[in-house]
Amino acid sequence: MPRPIVILGVFVADTAYRADRQPRMGETILGRSFALGPGGKGSNQAVAAAMAGGEVHFITRLGADPFAEMARATWAKAGVRPEVAVDPDSYTGAAYIFVEHATGNNAIIIAPGAAGRIAEADVEARAELIAGAAVFVTQLEQPMAAAHRALAIARAAGVRTILNPAPAAELPEGMLALCDIVTPNESEAEGLTGIAVTGPDSAERAARALRAGGAGAVVVTLGEKGALWHDGGRTVHIPALSAGPVVETTGAGDAFNGGLAVALAEGMDPVAAVRFGCATAAISVTRPGTAPSMPARAEIEALLAAQP
Repeated sequence: MPRPIVILGVFVADTAYRADRQPRMGETILGRSFALGPGGKGSNQAVAAAMAGGEVHFITRLGADPFAEMARATWAKAGVRPEVAVDPDSYTGAAYIFVEHATGNNAIIIAPGAAGRIAEADVEARAELIAGAAVFVTQLEQPMAAAHRALAIARAAGVRTILNPAPAAELPEGMLALCDIVTPNESEAEGLTGIAVTGPDSAERAARALRAGGAGAVVVTLGEKGALWHDGGRTVHIPALSAGPVVETTGAGDAFNGGLAVALAEGMDPVAAVRFGCATAAISVTRPGTAPSMPARAEIEALLAAQP
């Protein structure tokens, strides 16, 4: 049996407001629409990976409230296997998402709630699961110590490790060295390296800096410019794919990371896996929402097959 994908991260309920612009401090404006749905980077990545065909286990904390029920329903629909600690003393997290109507670009505030209390003990309780994975993925929405410990457990067991360093934060010494692949976007790559990333050339410079800091390989996601893979031996720019008009970019990075994890777990060459992740993201941005926008495996394969 193939080994699973294990993801550590946060679930939050997304409260998405679409308007022509953000209000200024003290100002009230009328929005165009509102939507409530499932989100959180780790949860979104787990849904993306499960929809793309992976066996996915998701480690997190939830409160005991209606948003937790939303989380479980979302995972059940996608086929994600929850590894959840219930925290009745806290609440299931929520996110404010502003979506600019004309462009689909977004700005986000996250209140992680119970998931903000994920501790090393939660990770230790799932150590056997992590050690048995094909790929382990985490981000930086939960406490850093938990992510660091989980990466260490995975690395010690020979599991391929992916760190999506989002939101950008200063990493503790030695953490990059636990990462087989680091997957920042342009702003996160700049935050980690101090190198402004505006395209493939500057992305390569940032990737080289991250490898010098200990990362095994780096994928810098570049939005409409695709993604850049750098592992020291080769540097490959993978152009973006188009699946139709862009509706919302909120979940694009999570779609990419989920698709990448599935492709790597299945043994694809890393550059082919990046392309698979790009296809996953390309479809996701043609739909509103985050978890609900994640494409099925057949859709990803159809987009890839249609490329020249």
